[in-house]
Amino acid sequence: MVIQKIQFEVLGLQSYKPVWEYQERLLKETVTLKSANYEMPAKERPTFHRLLIVQHYPVYTLGKSGHVTNILIDETEMAARNIDYFKINRGGDITFHGPGQLVGYPILDLEKFYTDIGRYLRSLEEVIIRTIAHFGLTGGRSTGETGVWLDADIPGRERKICAMGVRCSRWVTMHGWALNINTDLAFFSHIIPCGIQNKEVTSMEKELGVPVDFNLVQQILLQEFAAVFGVEMEPVNGFFP
Repeated sequence: MVIQKIQFEVLGLQSYKPVWEYQERLLKETVTLKSANYEMPAKERPTFHRLLIVQHYPVYTLGKSGHVTNILIDETEMAARNIDYFKINRGGDITFHGPGQLVGYPILDLEKFYTDIGRYLRSLEEVIIRTIAHFGLTGGRSTGETGVWLDADIPGRERKICAMGVRCSRWVTMHGWALNINTDLAFFSHIIPCGIQNKEVTSMEKELGVPVDFNLVQQILLQEFAAVFGVEMEPVNGFFP
């Protein structure tokens, strides 16, 4: 089996919209490339894989199946607090992105791996579970709820540390995960995160009691991503406009 290569790009702190548009462009380019070679077997068609790593300025994003009733402040108040707001085309409900949160957007051609969205999401969760384990945190899954949790099986103690939501077109993915490292959790008080009532959101900093080295988490996460997906990682720069 051919080992797939993923080009990853670290974008730093960015506004949400241009990164969303960048994802859309990369997805379109991949789908176009695949379509131009449709007569070839899926495993042999030329393609490319990308992974964007980014932090965002404060923003709320509402997924296509989300409910505006899970947003507890109006857009005027968001503007007053310098929080952007977008209705977007991923799965899932309302979530927050902000500084101190490690956001990952894989643009992968799943036909080079497996055509199973559920398995893909479990793999993303596994990347996060392995990453936070390096810091002594035991992550897990909550039945019927995508993402990574702490104490997911203890009623009243469940705490979500990483949210996930994806989109897939012609088996090419976009959107991804948001891991709370040193995130200001006060922003989550203005929404019902992911539309899930009576469960807390947490961060690595809150759980460990000290700020966490963001760059170290990023480095470990990239290593675990390569291990879970069985790929080679190649850094690239300068593609983002």
